[in-house]
Formats: sequence, C-alpha cells, structure tokens
Amino acid sequence: MRKTLLLNKADVHENVQMPELISAIEDAFAAYESGDAQMPPKSYIDLPQYNGDFRSMPAYLDAGDWDAAGIKWVNVHPDNGDKYDLPTVMGTMIYSDPENAFPLALLDGTELTMLRTGAAAAVATDHLAVEDASSMGIIGAGVQSYTQLRAISEVRDIEEVVISDLDEERVADFIDAFEADFDIRAGSIEEAAQCDVLSTVTPVESPIVPREAVGDHTHINAMGADAEGKHELADEVLLDAKLVIDDHAQTTHSGEINVPYHEGVLTDDDIFGAIGEIVVGEKDGRTDDDGITVFDSTGLAIQDVAAAHVAYEHAIENENGYAFDLLGLADE
Repeated sequence: MRKTLLLNKADVHENVQMPELISAIEDAFAAYESGDAQMPPKSYIDLPQYNGDFRSMPAYLDAGDWDAAGIKWVNVHPDNGDKYDLPTVMGTMIYSDPENAFPLALLDGTELTMLRTGAAAAVATDHLAVEDASSMGIIGAGVQSYTQLRAISEVRDIEEVVISDLDEERVADFIDAFEADFDIRAGSIEEAAQCDVLSTVTPVESPIVPREAVGDHTHINAMGADAEGKHELADEVLLDAKLVIDDHAQTTHSGEINVPYHEGVLTDDDIFGAIGEIVVGEKDGRTDDDGITVFDSTGLAIQDVAAAHVAYEHAIENENGYAFDLLGLADE
C-alpha cells in the first residue's frame, strides 16, 4: 500500500539542501524555456471582505533525469497577525506522481516558498553578478531575507553584508543570525545598493531604491513585488539596467516591472530576456559591457514543484515525515 507523506516546516527545511535546490531550480527554468514544462497562469481568488486572497499555482516539468507535478495553494491575509495570531502568508503544496497522479506528499508550502525564492535569486546571481562579487546588500529584513543570503552565498564568495530595514529589531535579529559567518552591519538603503549584489524583499508600492544609489556594476534581485501596484526600484534603475525576468505574463501583471509597464514607461523593448533563455544559453548572462543588472522575480509554480521534488526524495531517503493513508487504500 502506498502512503502519502506529510512534511511539516521542519521536515521541509531539513530535507532541502540549498546547493541541490539551486541546481533543481536552474533545471526548472531550463525545462520551462525548452518547452518541457506546463505552467498555467497563477489564478487568484480575491476576498476583500477579509482583506485577503488565495492563489493557486499548478505546474508540471520534465527535467530529463526526473519529472514532477504539483500545485501550491497559498494566501495573503495582511490582518492575520493582529486578528488571529497567524502568519500573513501560508502555503500548502500537493506533490503528485505524474505517471499515475498518486499524491506523494503534502508539504508546508511556506517554508518551501522561502527556500525556492532564495534559490531562484541565486540562479540569477550566478549568471548576472560580477564573478568576484564579495558584498551583498539586502533591503527588508523579513523572513525572505534569510534565504536570500544563504542561497546567494552558495554562488558567490560573500564576505560583507549590509542589511537595511526600518524595523531595528528585525535588523538586530538578522545580524545575530549571521554575524558568525559574515562581516555584517546595519546600513541605509544607499549603502546596501552600493554592494556587488542587492536583494530587495519589501512589500512597498512606492520605489525606495533611487537610481543614484545603485553601484555601477550591481546586480539586483527584485524579489518583493508579487501583486499589482508593488514597486521597489525607481523606473530609472530598470531602464538603465540589463533587465531579466522570470515570466513575461507574471512580471507584467504583478512583478517589479508591473507599474512602469502598464504606465508605458517601460516596454518589451526594455526587457533583455528571461532567465530561462540565459540558463539554456540562448542569451548571454553578464558580459564585460554590462553595468547594472536586474532580475525581476515573481516566483513560478515550476520552482515550487522542483523544490517539492528535492524535499520529497530526501525525506524518503531519510525516513522523515509522517506517512498516512490519505486515499483510504487500506480499506479496499
């Protein structure tokens, strides 16, 4: 009898090692670009009466050595903390066997999202940052900031870190978490933006990173925008940069470029290409002629499926998680 594996936050964290995840996410980008993936558009259920929404993200991908399918069901409810002592964002991942549709696992999608988002930034950084990048700025010290540093330090020898956030307690917690491994300090947005690599992970709707603050050869991972109206980087940064996206439909709808794109300030001619095109070698990553580079990441369902694949395979090897008879096959 086959059983479904339940993997909670701790199980996901334990069984997803960042170097392997980065490789799996790169495989997912390649599969998507090569036509070996199916990823219907992210769908939304808007719940204004609860100041929240649900999002469904299904995907299938064939990476050659492995294939995988699944769907993530995730919410955004900003009032959850104050009203219900719950996280703003919660996700559940259903991971299925593509061959017979058996539900192999139910996973905590929140931890999975944090890990795969960091890994996606690492893939982009590996292709777009200067080879000798040693400093990293992070704007926003929330939960996403931790995996940004952990992932990007896998692809570049990061020594100096500047963390910027209006919440001093968050900054202190972030520094405490990493001070043993990096030369890390609090700093301004301008100081963070001067680093070799910059990750922005804020929910702002008015740009906070001005063009004049950004270093001449800084690579930026714009990770915060995930809904219409969100916008972290000044338009001039986007227009002056080698601009790389994860998916055209998602980035123009809810990514970093969504506001200037719909205002006509930025057009398709200003987009260099998709990260998948760079991964498969159809377009160049960083060249000697490049100055600022920007990766506009909205987060793709193929990333969740790839991350679930890594988590599940290692959980089976390590005998982690809780196996249960979801379909009631023992009664048949």
